[in-house]
Amino acid sequence: MAGVDEAIRLRAFTWLKEQETIHGDVLPRPLLEKGFEFEGERIPLLAPQGIFKPRYLDLPLSITTAPKGPYADSFSPDGYLLYKYRGTNPFHRDNVGLRQAMAQGTPLVYFHGLTPGRYLATWPVYIVGDDTTSLTFKVAVDDATMSLTGDHPVVSEADDVRRAYITTTIRQRLHQRSFRERVLRAYREQCALCRLRHYELLDAAHIIPDTEPEGLPSVRNGISLCRFHHAAFDALLLGITPDYTVEIRIDVLKEKDGPMLQHGLKELHEARIVLPRDRQSWPDQQALDLRYQRFRLAS
Repeated sequence: MAGVDEAIRLRAFTWLKEQETIHGDVLPRPLLEKGFEFEGERIPLLAPQGIFKPRYLDLPLSITTAPKGPYADSFSPDGYLLYKYRGTNPFHRDNVGLRQAMAQGTPLVYFHGLTPGRYLATWPVYIVGDDTTSLTFKVAVDDATMSLTGDHPVVSEADDVRRAYITTTIRQRLHQRSFRERVLRAYREQCALCRLRHYELLDAAHIIPDTEPEGLPSVRNGISLCRFHHAAFDALLLGITPDYTVEIRIDVLKEKDGPMLQHGLKELHEARIVLPRDRQSWPDQQALDLRYQRFRLAS
């Protein structure tokens, strides 16, 4: 890879890093469709089709998956990402393009759809396998710092080990970001306690922590909370009953402090939380009961 092709790819990687600094690592589709300028030309990073090649490049620049549930089906048993062909024809020009990218060791961007219109970007990714039987490419993620130097090493056994390790870390990142996006979307991007709507200040709080076997990354095991109320929830300063009522710990109710304690916590006592419109997304009552019992023990 040389010349304009390499320069555009390196600019794409740099631009993505800049956008993550501004917007966080989950990026909106309109931003990615608009892309960046290169020598006076507009270079988008994705398009309606999953495999995307800007007209200024000979090989694809990015691959995209649409939002779906947990990402277990997107990983091979050995930990690599799996990417389905476009259609069922192995010789469709997009599939041929990825095959050529594999042969030439060309780096791409992988956009993972988390919720409609929002994507987690990983780069550089490399096509490292091609299975015409299952119509699937195998994809490895490499060290992003290498992609910014233009140093794309010849693939060796050491490279394979490094890429396999880096790729496996993507699974956890996908689960974490997908959980947050789906929970915040269910709660209409507001805190369930104080209705704060600043997206940057919202978290998806686990009812049962994800460090426990029951702490599944499902919307029903999550509540959208601002960072202040998330911290209070995790510290067991406040609890939520199985019937969705807030309780503030007794010792906190007796404290006398500034307006944050009064308005941020004490006035929430016995209030009802904001629930998703879709009843199927309401917090699981058994999980809430288990968490509430822990709160009672701390009170």
